[in-house]
Amino acid sequence: MNSIIRHMPDATALQPDFRSAMRQLVGGVSVITVGRGDEVTGMTVSSLSSLAVDPPSIIVSLNRNASSWPILQRERVFGANLLAADQIGVAERFAGKGGLRGAERFAGAEWRRRVTGVPLLVGALATLDCEVEEIIERHSHAIVIGKVVHIDVAPQSAALAYWHGSYVGVDREDDLGRLAAFSVPDPRLTP
Repeated sequence: MNSIIRHMPDATALQPDFRSAMRQLVGGVSVITVGRGDEVTGMTVSSLSSLAVDPPSIIVSLNRNASSWPILQRERVFGANLLAADQIGVAERFAGKGGLRGAERFAGAEWRRRVTGVPLLVGALATLDCEVEEIIERHSHAIVIGKVVHIDVAPQSAALAYWHGSYVGVDREDDLGRLAAFSVPDPRLTP
């Protein structure tokens, strides 16, 4: 009987290549906010996605070493703030740039509260006020499923994305025009 022996690389050896590969993936930038009163904090993420429309729910991956993690676990509510292109400063503050922590990260922006009482960013493309439905802990992170209990959507604007380790603005009108100027017509589609 022939047996195939597979040598799987050590997971640690794959980490640099994995980071490099994931930098190829363009992700929308969001700030997850947690806490109420004096105990508010949050973090910048690019791992937020819709899960279902019925009921409205999202999925987000959070580092369990983040200062926001124990508050989210205890309170079981959070805000998802989808950032506009002009909100790079907010993204950087909540990513910890400048050493800001906790409530310091909220300075310089306007916030409101809806159903759950967590801070939601005024001027974001959209804010989703969420209750934790389920938490799945894996490795260094947790997958948090949030049931959306309130939504605010702003008029269309340019979105903030993260790609190759940098923030980039994505403007629907401007970028569609640029793409059209460089696109090559497909001869199969012309009569």
